[in-house]
Amino acid sequence: MKDLAQKVGQALLEKGMKMATAESCTGGWVAQAVTTVPGSSGWFDCGFVSYSNRAKQKMLGVDLEVLERSGAVSEPVVAQMAEGALHNSEADIAVAISGVAGPDGGSEDKPVGTVWLAWAIAGQPTVTCLSFFNGDRDAIRQQAVEQALEGILAYLPH
Repeated sequence: MKDLAQKVGQALLEKGMKMATAESCTGGWVAQAVTTVPGSSGWFDCGFVSYSNRAKQKMLGVDLEVLERSGAVSEPVVAQMAEGALHNSEADIAVAISGVAGPDGGSEDKPVGTVWLAWAIAGQPTVTCLSFFNGDRDAIRQQAVEQALEGILAYLPH
């Protein structure tokens, strides 16, 4: 994971960009992964860990009606989380994650391993991706972190 985080940092530095994170089920793991890289202060602005719905509202500006209608693990919520991270930071790109890491909390509609990710770039629309990950809680969370970092690389302007 450190190699991937270094690639993200190098790409952001080359473009003169900074990133921010808005994390729920990963609990700050993306932010932790990127800050293990020496010099990350040059390309990482901040991370928001918004585990509760109230924190998503207060810290990131996620709309209460959207939370109630769609649930925290949903495309519109994670898109608002990414946009909120951009709005409340000095970042040029943000990634947001919300999911069901288990072992409990899954439902028929959102089984354990359901994770929504969104990437937002200032001045561009939010890009979202739904992933179903396998394994235990740590494995699901690790896969989400890796996907988040891969997405930063994929969505940076070329």
